[in-house]
Amino acid sequence: MAKVKMLNMAGAEVGEVTLNDEIFGIEPNEIAVQTVVKNYLANQRQGTQSAKTRSEVRGGGRKPFRQKGTGRHRQGSTTDPTQVGGGIVFAPKPRDYRYAVPKKVKRLALKSVLSAKVADKEIIVLDELKFAEPKTKEMVKVLENIKADKKALIVMDEKDENVVRSASNIQGVRTALVSTMNVYEIINHYSLVLTKAAAERIEEVYA
Repeated sequence: MAKVKMLNMAGAEVGEVTLNDEIFGIEPNEIAVQTVVKNYLANQRQGTQSAKTRSEVRGGGRKPFRQKGTGRHRQGSTTDPTQVGGGIVFAPKPRDYRYAVPKKVKRLALKSVLSAKVADKEIIVLDELKFAEPKTKEMVKVLENIKADKKALIVMDEKDENVVRSASNIQGVRTALVSTMNVYEIINHYSLVLTKAAAERIEEVYA
């Protein structure tokens, strides 16, 4: 069982948390992680790109110049892709880039990145994270205290509006719930900050 120091909001050590090896101590599967990250990025694409083919471009009703005697190549329409203002040969059209990945692969990828964070000592467990009111300065101070003032992903077991709003204006800092965290966001942040309740919730859901 992996053991991680538990800190308070002042950065002082207040105990130790034992993490389940089935989630936080497996051998990371790079293929599963790559598959899930690729899927996540594909699903974020809007797919709204569009251009006109020669049949959709306005014009082309008459031959632009006579067949012979001009010294130019023969041409029958101004909508031809070789003409300025003509259509696009293989024009991109709106499409859906979304596709599904098996749940087992998603779970394996998530366990892999969580295990990697523990192995690289980039995971921080807090006994609690609460603010009386939204204060960006207070959140900045907490992150400095726990040495997570670079890019950090804060994961909570349930939504706390004061925490979310306190972190929303800090560059490189994101908040998430156990139910909404994803492999890409975990990889994309240097520090993974979990509340004790969130760590317990993760073990409850993914064990």
